[in-house]
Amino acid sequence: MSKTDYTSDSQQRILKTMLVMFGHEIDGLAPGQVSKLVGSSPSNATRDLANLIEAGIAERVPHNDNYRLSPMLGQKAMAILTNIDRAARRVDETRQRYTRTT
Repeated sequence: MSKTDYTSDSQQRILKTMLVMFGHEIDGLAPGQVSKLVGSSPSNATRDLANLIEAGIAERVPHNDNYRLSPMLGQKAMAILTNIDRAARRVDETRQRYTRTT
């Protein structure tokens, strides 16, 4: 039985673009820098950055016109941590109910 390959080069490239942008939240990266870090052409980097902006994942840096990740990803990460904390409290409450002596 053969395995179907569902990967897409353009989708993999845009995901790599997102990953290389982490750590550049203050000054961002120029499209040429993104291109080099991802290993893609400058036109692909510009296209990918435009798509990330359209999705709300990236934004332009006002003071230098570079690109950076938008606050949305940080906010989504915080929501994950909030849900994990909520689940941990539920587990702790359940553990206390089962280990309480009467």
